[in-house]
Amino acid sequence: MGDFNIFHHMPWSGSYAIYFFVIGISAAMFFFSALSWYRAEFQSIRVQSFNISFLLMAAGGLLLIADLTQPLRFLNIMNPFYLNLASPLAWGGLNLISFGAVSVLYFLSLKKNDEAKSRKLAVIGALLGVCLPIYTGFDLTVHQNRPVWNTPLMPVLFVALSLLSGAAVATFIAKGEALLVMLRRFMLWSAGAVVAMLVSLLGTTAYGGSGAELTFMFLTSGMLGAIFIGLGILVGTVAPIALLLTANGKQHGNMMAAGALLLVGGIALRYSILISGQLVQSYF
Repeated sequence: MGDFNIFHHMPWSGSYAIYFFVIGISAAMFFFSALSWYRAEFQSIRVQSFNISFLLMAAGGLLLIADLTQPLRFLNIMNPFYLNLASPLAWGGLNLISFGAVSVLYFLSLKKNDEAKSRKLAVIGALLGVCLPIYTGFDLTVHQNRPVWNTPLMPVLFVALSLLSGAAVATFIAKGEALLVMLRRFMLWSAGAVVAMLVSLLGTTAYGGSGAELTFMFLTSGMLGAIFIGLGILVGTVAPIALLLTANGKQHGNMMAAGALLLVGGIALRYSILISGQLVQSYF
């Protein structure tokens, strides 16, 4: 008698992991399209990379709007009297809208074959694009009571994951040996950076306070552990690195296989990091 239960919920659902995934690839694909103006190897995928970037950006925006209780509230992002500029989410919204506007202008300049304008817009769009994984990582790192999230590594990790997932997608549309060599380098260096940051993240979490140690337990055991360690690290990061380093790792078919594994790892890592940061508060 007099008993009651408090139901703690996770405010960041798994759909945000999908958003992090698609918006990271969108940013990387725009970067590759922009890079085509300065590196001849990427010219063959200039338009395709941009098309993929634009479609994924639109999909990411729709995911955010659908998550709102009242979808039309997204219009508040364009209301300067409503915005709380102390919130990283507000800056993220402005970043996404700015990236979308530049993407439209870039598309129009490509249609008109305006090389000078396209080059300028490509640089602006690439800079705004790189800010997308930075802001999504920053959205997590500002939460002081969530051990896995609250680290300055998070924005850098999301940038590395963005380049890694983008290079993986690019292998499916790539043509020419020179481009494949560049994409293989992108995948190997980005995957190496991701592994180094994950080791640091696990180390600091395992030897943190009680909340951090519980989070480490959730992250490395049970179903979430299978997603993080099994799919995210072993299948989705270590295995493709090993495949790319084999004697046949430069063959297009093997690179696409490595790219598919990296995409599995990319979504698994984002999902497990997002959920593990909220699990402790949902139990206690």
